[in-house]
Amino acid sequence: MIEAASINIVLRALADPTRRALLERLVGSEEITVVELTRGSGVTQGAISQHLKALKQAGLVAERPEGRKVYYRAQPEGLAPLVDWMGHYNVFWGERFASLRILLKEIDP
Repeated sequence: MIEAASINIVLRALADPTRRALLERLVGSEEITVVELTRGSGVTQGAISQHLKALKQAGLVAERPEGRKVYYRAQPEGLAPLVDWMGHYNVFWGERFASLRILLKEIDP
């Protein structure tokens, strides 16, 4: 079974809509700075930095310092605990959908 603590950290990080939006922007770009993430976001640079910190602690974001700038990029492998946990329920739902498919064929041949 997957460690509950790692799942909780990922879920907590993704629970915030601003963090999800940041992660989506990071996924859509190779690397990006806090200044670039702040532009057009409607969120302060300090708040963006705090959200990035939470995403980084969850293993969803990696950073690369270069001089005075820090470049951020998405780290999709950080979603692995969540994907593994959801896979457990995929078996559960897969069986039920198969039963539903059979039932629907019996009702409407």
